[in-house]
Amino acid sequence: MALVRAGSRSARRDLRPPRMGPSRPRLENGHRPLDRPRGVRRHSLHRSPQLNAAPADQIRLLDVQALDVRLQQLAHRRRSLPEHAEIESLSKDLTQLRDLLVAAQTEESDCAREQTKAEQDVDQVRQRAARDQQRLDSGAITSPKDLENLQHEIVSLAKRQGDLEDVVLEVMERRESAQERVGELTERVASVQSRIDDATGRRDAAFEEIDGEVASVTKEREVIAGSVPADLLKLYDKLREQQGGIGAAKLYQRTCQGCRQELAITELNEIRTAAPDTVVRCENCRRILVRTSESGL
Repeated sequence: MALVRAGSRSARRDLRPPRMGPSRPRLENGHRPLDRPRGVRRHSLHRSPQLNAAPADQIRLLDVQALDVRLQQLAHRRRSLPEHAEIESLSKDLTQLRDLLVAAQTEESDCAREQTKAEQDVDQVRQRAARDQQRLDSGAITSPKDLENLQHEIVSLAKRQGDLEDVVLEVMERRESAQERVGELTERVASVQSRIDDATGRRDAAFEEIDGEVASVTKEREVIAGSVPADLLKLYDKLREQQGGIGAAKLYQRTCQGCRQELAITELNEIRTAAPDTVVRCENCRRILVRTSESGL
């Protein structure tokens, strides 16, 4: 019976489902290790592959970073010059004024053609009336009915001439108003264009100043960056691209100047024990941390 029971227990053990996932390590006494305390990061500052660089080279990396920040500031200043907004606003005003000027010039031109046409109509009526008056004064017409018709026509022509002359006067007034409008808009266009030219000149002068400083800073950066080890500079450039322009930061009073976060005691202890030529990284932002006498270690 004991053998049967033992076999039954063995059979039951065989029927247990297999343990899922990797087994956790056990100590010699059979107990599992305690879980890692909360707040302790799993990753060390010394991630492989470890990069080493002389402390002086790391300090020079801060100089490169400062120059890169200056180049960013200069680029932002170039994009943000007040003259940009001024020129844009004035250009919009100039476009509107030119459109109004074209409309006024078109109106003046239309009025000029209309005036010419109205004056020609007046001249035709005046000439016809003059011919009728000559016929009337010549005495060649003796029929009373023809005389009456001619006199009636002369009266009609006189009224027609008066109406046409009123039209000419009305068109002349509109043309004069359009001409005044053209003159006013022409002056305003010239004034705005002058302001644009002035703002453009100030902008170009600022461009020249900024570009000159950019060239100087770029040259200085090339010299300093040329003295930084290539692998360190490559890592810095990669981080700078990923981290908004800041790839290396000073560790100042236990605070990363890149993310402005104070380092935890465990991180500070790791940095304290790191060799001087070890390139350490901020666990929060992953930027290169450069140690100085002001690091507070």
